[in-house]
Amino acid sequence: MAEIRLGPSGLPDAPSFEDAAASLGARGYRACEIGFAGGFWLDYDAAPALRAALAAEDIALSVHAPLAAFMGHVGREKKFKMALGMLDHTAGVAKAAGAGLIVFHPGFLLGRERERAIADVVDQLGDLRKRLEAKDRLVPFGVEVMGRVRELGTIDDVLAIASQVDFVRPVLDFAHMHATSDGAYTGVDAFAAALEATDEILEPDVPFHIHFSDIAYANRNETKHLPYGEGTLRAEPLRDALTRFERPATVISESPDEKSTQTIGAVLLGESAARRSS
Repeated sequence: MAEIRLGPSGLPDAPSFEDAAASLGARGYRACEIGFAGGFWLDYDAAPALRAALAAEDIALSVHAPLAAFMGHVGREKKFKMALGMLDHTAGVAKAAGAGLIVFHPGFLLGRERERAIADVVDQLGDLRKRLEAKDRLVPFGVEVMGRVRELGTIDDVLAIASQVDFVRPVLDFAHMHATSDGAYTGVDAFAAALEATDEILEPDVPFHIHFSDIAYANRNETKHLPYGEGTLRAEPLRDALTRFERPATVISESPDEKSTQTIGAVLLGESAARRSS
């Protein structure tokens, strides 16, 4: 099986970036995803210090863009321009921090047919490309599978977008996919099918980027992330599916507690994470 890097969503509370990175390393983590959903708390001046601290612990960083920073607006008006600016700013900070990927949401149908909405996302990502290339901050972006069954963001939508835009990759959120499939992700084959479809459009050696946690859902829509074991999504079939591929993987736990993330890590990595943190 290829390398798996596991880590949490968010930095641990600590007095400094060095302390936060050391805490991640001591817990056996080799990845971390920070987010700007609540605003840009990291600036250009501080980002290099985070980069150095994480590099010292061999921790791969990804960044989640603000929730409003999506492409695929019905028109290129105020909300589109604001989203473009937020993605631009995210890319600048992410590059300064050494992030390997920026995760963003695909947006909404907004009354359009699915094919039209996907085409608009692809078209507007062209605007983003031009803006970022002009500033030398065109970094890889990852479009995330979403957790609402009647909105834009199914795995097929994400694969369609990523297959048409060369700086965009799929981000497989198996909690969301479990919710929208009414709990179908219980066996290895379901995980492997999603990974195989993603593997076909990723460049060689680019890792799978995966979000994982247990999940509550109703009417095939996600409701909340759960402590591991309280729902029906399990890490064993993901682990076994990943063994079918030579491609490395980064798995970000979106679990609400540290114990759940450690349990997921013990399944995916064996006992190595637990031994490293002891």
